[in-house]
Amino acid sequence: MPVEARSVPAPEAARTPPGERLGLALAVIVTAQLMLILDGTIMNIALPSIQTDLGVSSANLAWVVTAYALVFGGLLLLGGRAGDLFGRLRVFRIGIVVFTLASLLGGLAPNEGVLIGARALQGVGAAITAPAALSLIATTFPEGPARNRAMGVYGAMNGLGSTLGLLLGGLLTEYLDWRWVLLVNIPIGAAVIIGTRVLKDGSRGTGRLDVPGALTGTVGLTSLVYGLTRGGSEGWDDAAAMGSLIAAAVMLTVFLVLQARSSHPMLPLRLLRDRNRGGAYATMLLIGAGMFAMYYFLTLFMQQILGYSAMRTGLAYLPFSIGMFVSAGLLGPRLAGRFAPRAIVAPGLAVSALGVLWFSTLDPGADYLTRLAPAMLITSLGLGMSFVPLTLGAVSGVSQQDAGIASAVLNTSTQVGGALGLAFLPGLASGAADDRLPDASATFFRALAADDGTLLARAADALTHGYGRAYLAVAALYAAAMVILLLAVNTRSPRQAQAGPPAEAKNTEGTKDGAYVMDSAKD
Repeated sequence: MPVEARSVPAPEAARTPPGERLGLALAVIVTAQLMLILDGTIMNIALPSIQTDLGVSSANLAWVVTAYALVFGGLLLLGGRAGDLFGRLRVFRIGIVVFTLASLLGGLAPNEGVLIGARALQGVGAAITAPAALSLIATTFPEGPARNRAMGVYGAMNGLGSTLGLLLGGLLTEYLDWRWVLLVNIPIGAAVIIGTRVLKDGSRGTGRLDVPGALTGTVGLTSLVYGLTRGGSEGWDDAAAMGSLIAAAVMLTVFLVLQARSSHPMLPLRLLRDRNRGGAYATMLLIGAGMFAMYYFLTLFMQQILGYSAMRTGLAYLPFSIGMFVSAGLLGPRLAGRFAPRAIVAPGLAVSALGVLWFSTLDPGADYLTRLAPAMLITSLGLGMSFVPLTLGAVSGVSQQDAGIASAVLNTSTQVGGALGLAFLPGLASGAADDRLPDASATFFRALAADDGTLLARAADALTHGYGRAYLAVAALYAAAMVILLLAVNTRSPRQAQAGPPAEAKNTEGTKDGAYVMDSAKD
């Protein structure tokens, strides 16, 4: 039976916070988002310690990371719709509580089964929280410079989170214990819950929770992410991978048919028919595919080829964090208030592609300060330019009742894109390395164990060659994202929007067609 959702007006007390409290409201939202993004990478550096402490098999170790991404990506649409129907602030609080309790369970886990289950439960909390977090920016911050700045900080957290996760994971694992990688979320989650008192809920949508759509969409997305992950690790002839991908195709087809026919769809297809919004989603999918894979290969290069420790690897990502903060946190909001999104994102993607091409020229003796760090800085500066305009584009012109699902689709694009990148590109890198030296990865570890310097050098050269081919593919993904952006996204600048729509423009969603709804930022 469908679940009814009452249309409840926002409480009288939930007015826009005074100006001096907007900073606190933003801190609450971005802290929650940062916590969710951190957990996508923070476990990676702790994996060896977890394996030793709990006796996790090599086959199951990857599930400590994959379980989180799998559930997070699969439930995002459901979480987004729930926020629209039942109140974003209520859903946001529930998500934070679930995530925090799951972190406590994982931090105290006595065995691998409990740990993997806790990571999956964290994914449930993250899928509930993430769409509500972005929606709360729209309901808490007034249009104009305040919202643009808030979106800029939010976008910076999306970019910074992954690199900070690697840094924090190294610090906690090396100086405390791997369990603190999870337990650190408890005080953070408690602080976020207390801080939610300054947030504004906004209006709620009317209608019903589309249970058939929720089931088919969730199962379809979860099957897709699982199939891509399994196929990338076990091979594309693996029965479980093929079965999951076939199930995903069937369930997602059924999902789209149901959405087209439903009077209260979980995913209103009108969101996808808007060319600007659809272009933003497609661009973010390709950015996610390239960015996740890029982190993966850079981490392998630094730890295996350059011999960096976990702590040093985390610190080595600092140029990436600095570049993201400057471009997404400082420059992005100002530029988004003045220029059309493709005038910002397209040059940013071009710069990112150049930075990744620089990565493709690295060799086993690459110097960090003169080659690796500059390439990281350039790439991050370009990527950071993309997050704010694309985030604004995804939620611009959306009615409040659809804000949660619009942001959920953006998050889903990033997660599914990341799964695609990690499914295909490691195989590409491995194949290129094996062409230069058969069974290059296994040869590398054999030579390392035998202390065979000559063979180790050959294997390191082959692996680096494979990483270089993968970086070329990442650069191609960024170039493809730029082409899609230029063809699909024609949103005008805020200044053009203030001048009024062209004569032929039609108002389809209560906003100026093709225009940012934000006012231009003022210095």
